[in-house]
Amino acid sequence: MTNKTPLVAIIGGGSWATALVKLFCNNSPKVAWWMRNEEAITHLHSFKHNPHYLQDVEFDLAKLIVSSDLVSIIKQADIIVIATPAAFLTETFKDFPIEYFKDKIVFSAVKGIVPEFHAIPARFIHKTFGTPYENIGIICGPCHAEEVALERLSYLTIACSTPSIAETVSALLRCRYIKTTTSDDLFGTELSAVLKNIYALASGICAGLGYGDNFQAVLVSNAIQEIERFIDVVSPVHRDTKSSAYLGDLLVTAYSKFSRNRSFGFMIGKGYSVKTAQLEMNMIAEGYYAAKSVSEINVKFNVDMPILNAVYHILYEGAKPSKEIKNLSEKLS
Repeated sequence: MTNKTPLVAIIGGGSWATALVKLFCNNSPKVAWWMRNEEAITHLHSFKHNPHYLQDVEFDLAKLIVSSDLVSIIKQADIIVIATPAAFLTETFKDFPIEYFKDKIVFSAVKGIVPEFHAIPARFIHKTFGTPYENIGIICGPCHAEEVALERLSYLTIACSTPSIAETVSALLRCRYIKTTTSDDLFGTELSAVLKNIYALASGICAGLGYGDNFQAVLVSNAIQEIERFIDVVSPVHRDTKSSAYLGDLLVTAYSKFSRNRSFGFMIGKGYSVKTAQLEMNMIAEGYYAAKSVSEINVKFNVDMPILNAVYHILYEGAKPSKEIKNLSEKLS
């Protein structure tokens, strides 16, 4: 990286993308922002906020380059941060000329799995754009967009196998209310970020069924063990899953009122059908797609994952939540 402040481009118009634009604007003279919705862009230019997400965040328009032209935004960026839902990644970059990704640094802030390929975003980026893994990173929590908007003290983990790139992005995000740490565990942190959504969904289901804090503590304790077993098999390097990037991210997603995956699971536990719960939410619950993809990936690895299996049975096989969680409770300790 040069001494010049790199131009960061955020790809996405949702709550996490909006929060990241806010953060990068703290330390950058200019930030590029791709949004699909032209009406949202017009509203932003007129009223200085995203009309659909984190509406209390007011932007300095002099710092923003906002466009619905994806090629234009990516061409001028040094660092690309993808913050669209994983289920929309393939469509977003369909027929995109990959030469514009040449020599770019690409970070994922997706927190999901690409369902068409059962691939974490880092692998999708590598395979689709030819970006070398040493130029790929992830921005992960524990952190909710809503608390970033409120400027509540939050922590981010910036993972990349190239330490200088991780530190550059870390410095661009660090501010009065954001503390950052760096990691070289790209695959472990990203897999953990995917898996914690499934376990947050399980937590919501249990809450909807009326299980209390005592059971939730056991559920989440077992969930971090499942995460550790899975990522140790898929990416066998030394890591401490008790640190914030793994356990911390799981805890905030499993317990927070801002967690869309927990909210989705809560509705399932209360008796909503999957389709009805999806219609009730105006945001994507990544854990829904992840449960199917990780279950199919695990056919190869055969890791013991009873919580994942219970969620999959409920969401995709029509299992009754009360019966499935009762059976699960006999397997936890």
